[in-house]
Amino acid sequence: MKAVVQNRYGSTDVLQVEEIPTPAPTGAQVLVRVHAASVNARDWHLMRGDPYLARPSIGFGGPRVKVRGTDFAGRVEAVGPDVVRLRPGDEVFGEADGAFAEYVCASQDVVGTKPANLSFEEAACLPLAANTALVGLRDLGKVRPGQNVLVNGASGGVGPFAVQMAAGYGAQVTGVCSTRNADLVRSCGAGRVIDYTREDFTRDGRRYDLVLDLVGNRSLTALLRVLDPTGTLVLSGGGVSKGGSLVGPMGLMLRGQIVARLGRRRVLVLVANPGPENLATLRELAESGVIAPAIDRSYPLAEAPEAIRYLEVEHARAKVVVTV
Repeated sequence: MKAVVQNRYGSTDVLQVEEIPTPAPTGAQVLVRVHAASVNARDWHLMRGDPYLARPSIGFGGPRVKVRGTDFAGRVEAVGPDVVRLRPGDEVFGEADGAFAEYVCASQDVVGTKPANLSFEEAACLPLAANTALVGLRDLGKVRPGQNVLVNGASGGVGPFAVQMAAGYGAQVTGVCSTRNADLVRSCGAGRVIDYTREDFTRDGRRYDLVLDLVGNRSLTALLRVLDPTGTLVLSGGGVSKGGSLVGPMGLMLRGQIVARLGRRRVLVLVANPGPENLATLRELAESGVIAPAIDRSYPLAEAPEAIRYLEVEHARAKVVVTV
């Protein structure tokens, strides 16, 4: 099968489309014929091995997992002997390493039935990004109707889902984005949009019940300044592409954990693990129209390195998709 392979860290030049063996499912795994995959900030972080502090877990000399990509949508090709929920022919979406390929092997626990109203390209946008928004708002933020919610990074991969979900939960949503993305963020349900090129949301005197930070480009002090004394700050900054950083957005998260342990403010670090229950919730939200993926650009598998470069350097709006 064809796959986007990486053997060392660096720019998109380290990514090559190669022929590699097709994996075979074992145990509770399923083999999915990938029709589409989406690009996340995680992909360029792994491509560059950035921040350096993450390398003990992802590999020192190069990534342990050689095939890039995480989110996918496609059809089940084969199943392992312990699979009970899925069968060949099922249309699915999910999250697993190695999605930029013609086939991906994944545990049945990270694969769900594709929303019936979405194309494969649209469904591939959901797993990591929409799950991040779901966990940040529902599970950690405990968002409630009438609350004032601020989403920093409202036009990125996760942001539009976060704005749509927060509005769907009945919150009053403020989205922070650039000038060119203001209309997108409003269309997702933001009642107020702050253009960060013209206004500093940490200095306008407003306070919020819940702040979801998806960028990691503001100091902890600045983020706490806009938080209501009884509010919640959820940190999930993917960071911005500067390259060669030691800690990257992990520094902000570590400082947030220290503040939380001192008991001064409610600061939570978002870890969005995939699972069948959350995938089922995302399917329901998509089929009911609460969330709808927005796609900036699509690239064929052979141009997956360019798709990652576009996300990393050009600050893509919403999602970037790779078709297979």
